Amino acid sequence: MTIRNTRTGGQILIDQLVAQGVDRVTCVPGESYLAALDALHDSPIDVVICRAEGGAAMMAEAYGKLTGRPGVCFVTRGPGATNASHGVHIAMQDSTPMILFVGQVDTGMREREAFQELDYRAVFGSMAKWAVEIDRPDRIPELVARAFRVAMQGRPGPVVIALPENMLTETAAVADAMRIEPAVSWPAPSDLEQVGAMLASAKAPLVILGGSRWTDEATKSIARFAERFDLPVATSFRRASLIDADHSHYAGDLGIGPSPGLKARIDNADVILLIGGRMSEMPSSSYTLLDIPSPKQKLIHVHPGSEELGRIYQPALAIQATPAAFAAAVDTLKPSGAVAWKGEAAKAHADYLAWTDKARELPGTFQYGQVMTWLRDRLPKDAIVCNGAGNYAGWIHRHHRFHSFASQLAPTSGSMGYGVPAGVLAKRQYPDRVVVAFAGDGCFLMNGQEFATAVQYDAPLVVIVVDNSQYGTIRMHQERDYPGRVVGTQLKNPDFAMYAKAFGGHGERVERTEEFAPAFERALASGKPSILHCIIDPRAISVGKDFTPAVKA
Repeated sequence: MTIRNTRTGGQILIDQLVAQGVDRVTCVPGESYLAALDALHDSPIDVVICRAEGGAAMMAEAYGKLTGRPGVCFVTRGPGATNASHGVHIAMQDSTPMILFVGQVDTGMREREAFQELDYRAVFGSMAKWAVEIDRPDRIPELVARAFRVAMQGRPGPVVIALPENMLTETAAVADAMRIEPAVSWPAPSDLEQVGAMLASAKAPLVILGGSRWTDEATKSIARFAERFDLPVATSFRRASLIDADHSHYAGDLGIGPSPGLKARIDNADVILLIGGRMSEMPSSSYTLLDIPSPKQKLIHVHPGSEELGRIYQPALAIQATPAAFAAAVDTLKPSGAVAWKGEAAKAHADYLAWTDKARELPGTFQYGQVMTWLRDRLPKDAIVCNGAGNYAGWIHRHHRFHSFASQLAPTSGSMGYGVPAGVLAKRQYPDRVVVAFAGDGCFLMNGQEFATAVQYDAPLVVIVVDNSQYGTIRMHQERDYPGRVVGTQLKNPDFAMYAKAFGGHGERVERTEEFAPAFERALASGKPSILHCIIDPRAISVGKDFTPAVKA
């Protein structure tokens, strides 16, 4: 290993990112890390300048979802860091590799509550896999390499690294770290034998896919495995792109309000093979689908993090392995004879198609469900669909069908404001793919300013704003629990089409179902970042039901 010439801490830091293969970073600039910014000037790394730290961090998280390598974000100290915490929390709950670099006060000023000073270990200690502060420039290669390993290895997640301002301008002569590849845990031969034996004795098995550390090839291997054993395959909350929705063995997704047929299939299963996921609150229907701590089904839990095996559900067989390694290992596993559940996968897929095929009639002139089914047929199979949180997402999960790996970008943590920044990053990363970002009116305005970033970088995504002039999810719960007592949920919105035009994008207002298709085609043809401002009746409160307000809001 050759020691490079003396460099500043800022130069050493950026050289480590280049050594790790980082091609793109997101940031909101700050004076606390000017030396690192200056070093980026001479690097091959693309710097995406964002309009708020929350958006920048969410973009970095989306990069991690798309590539499997850590998304990298730079923000300034204090309020910059706390603004970015949204993305850190998403990365933790979604098991996404991400590294957040935060400026810090001069080391000589620590413990004085200097300007924008924070203790980042304390602030992010319960939110990140690791939080560290680098005091000396000669330790940058060591700690950055460790950060990449921590972010990717085991259960992936976020790392926060604080950068004292003076450390970045001090100099050192130190060697660069080698490129980090995370350790891969493989199932033992005895594990595969037990999987085969448990399936051989099963009468009603089911596979559930979730989590991270998947690859495109791994999803194809699991699909082949399912075909050989005729296994129905479900996906966890917002992990629907882990199998082609057209696959004959796909049984649907476990999200908010899963299909009754899929819930019954889980309840009646005698063996469940859970690969990569945690079956946390959302996919488990608030921890009701599987008994805690011991499920009545024989649970085979495959996860890359040993700490997750038996954390909530005690499995009959725990396998510490990455989804990709497990998929490769079972690619040669074959049933010993005819399976007892022959034909159940086809029935499960038929149930899924019936549950998702047709949209119900909604109040008002804009039929959001019909729009989703139109988009389902119109979008290319490799289109990337993004969304944040809100009832509007229910129509995506119910009616859209994902076909290609990593084509769904949505926070399993349920964080609002995610769709637009994720869509901007996706279009920047894959300019030749169609990218559609959905947002509710409340969701959009939480990070809608990143539409300016899309315009700046000529990233022509299409943003579909579903406007019901309220925080719809909260209003739904409000009407259920406190009918007629509306408070804190009504919104008065701007003209989002004009908002798009003000930034230099394309914008149209859509009030009727028949107006949507031609508006969408014009948006794509414009070659500009676009917003379609779609007005939905506030009574169409969710994909499953309407409501009539007890009193007029």
